[in-house]
Amino acid sequence: MTASTNGYLLEASDVSKRYGAVVALKSASLRVRPGEAHALMGANGAGKSTLVKVLTGAVRPDEGTITVRGKERMAHSPAEARRGGLVSVYQEPALIPDLDISSNLRLTETPLEPFRDWVRQLGLGKLDLSRMARDLPLATLRIIDLARALAIRPDVLMLDEITAALPANLTESVLEVVASQRGGEGSIIFISHRMTEIASVCDRATVLREGVTVGVVDISADSADRIVELMLGEAVGEMPERTERAAVASQADEVPRLEVRSLGSSGRLRDVSFDVRAGEVVGLVALEGQGQDELFDILAGSEHASTGEVLVDGRPVSFRHPADAIRAGIVFVPADRAEALLMQRSVRENIALPFSTPISRWGPIRKRNEKPKVDKAIDTLQIDTRAQKEVRLLSGGNQQKVTIARWVAGGVQTMLCFDPTRGIDIRTKHQVYLLLRDLAEAGAAILLYTSELSEIQLTCDRAIVIFGGEVVAEIDVSDADEATLLRAAHNLRSDAPLPEEVVAAAVAAEEEADDAGEELAHQESGEDPGPAEAGDL
Repeated sequence: MTASTNGYLLEASDVSKRYGAVVALKSASLRVRPGEAHALMGANGAGKSTLVKVLTGAVRPDEGTITVRGKERMAHSPAEARRGGLVSVYQEPALIPDLDISSNLRLTETPLEPFRDWVRQLGLGKLDLSRMARDLPLATLRIIDLARALAIRPDVLMLDEITAALPANLTESVLEVVASQRGGEGSIIFISHRMTEIASVCDRATVLREGVTVGVVDISADSADRIVELMLGEAVGEMPERTERAAVASQADEVPRLEVRSLGSSGRLRDVSFDVRAGEVVGLVALEGQGQDELFDILAGSEHASTGEVLVDGRPVSFRHPADAIRAGIVFVPADRAEALLMQRSVRENIALPFSTPISRWGPIRKRNEKPKVDKAIDTLQIDTRAQKEVRLLSGGNQQKVTIARWVAGGVQTMLCFDPTRGIDIRTKHQVYLLLRDLAEAGAAILLYTSELSEIQLTCDRAIVIFGGEVVAEIDVSDADEATLLRAAHNLRSDAPLPEEVVAAAVAAEEEADDAGEELAHQESGEDPGPAEAGDL
């Protein structure tokens, strides 16, 4: 493989893309050297995913040039780009749900033995290729997508938030693989909002802001502040002290808002019991595949428990459908925004959906009644509504805000949040953290599962840990540091030594929490979140 005469393997120059009134890219440039891991940074809406889609032929740019190994080339489809050595692993796995894994591999002409080798190296072990893609958890699908891309040995591999929603053990495996590719024949473009990941695996970072390349930074011990300054357009401030939470009543006679007793399922859940009280945020911690998916699906009404019971305000409930859970006051914010939103409809329609004219009263939607609620929710969450016509034109962060806003507008009693900050930038993350605190202090009960352990101390009052389908620990937030949570998630004794890779993950996560905290002052400033990034799904 050869680079161009100026030393770059891949060059994108002055790329622009507009979707009607929404400018996704204004003047974006990117230059990647052979053998380097190159970070592509920017807040949600900066244009990162759109640029990747241009490079891989999924989106046709309005202007700009793409040069690979010194030759100008513009792919007209992902398949054409793939044949030319440019492959992307997007935020959402590119697998067809109604096909098994083997059929998905054949569609992309993926060599089987290299794929199996990468699956093992990435920590999945033995994989049944006859399983349907729709039956596998998101983290597993992400690893499959990455292994599929690595198996064809691309010239440039683009990873768009690959570690978002992965548990600590799989994240560490992915980062080890990325690091092992540095200095080789190919290059990697790495998108992540986690500064510690960028510092551990990348050589340089290109920063986008509002669709424009605003700087290129060599990665070093003190480069994080410079990157954040370029992303936000101003210097990094000091983190204010953590806001003190209102005390949660804990009298013995208080009835929990949500109570789970000995819950089990035909899948991974065995015997789960816990409660969430009004005014409290309870974090749920678990490694991949410990039953957290089934638990949230049962509580949200999309699956049925085989044993145990669920109580709402002290009364047993049984849900045959998610609508039953909503009527009981339990609402669900999934990690996958596409599951919750009507992508072809407007922001207002999506937010107003739960409290539009009830089915029992068919007739015109009373927009006069819904408008004040929708306006208040949009203002509270600082949602960018410049792409009013269709939610799909919003950035990923703004899409997730819409999923939360619909329940804020309708009034929240109990909220289930499954990794709600997955794949969104640091500013939007902190807006979500502060919103969850505010909702709890207003009397809501919130159950939060997160794949980023640093969020527990930032957001929660206490944490419960699930291992093997059972609750194995309950930890007060004052004791919920990264090492303690990881030890509990691996079901180790409090005095048992952690495996080396787990310790490394905990140290990295703590450093990331510190970096994130230093940026919190800017996230609370109420600044314009920037233009929407079209197609950042």
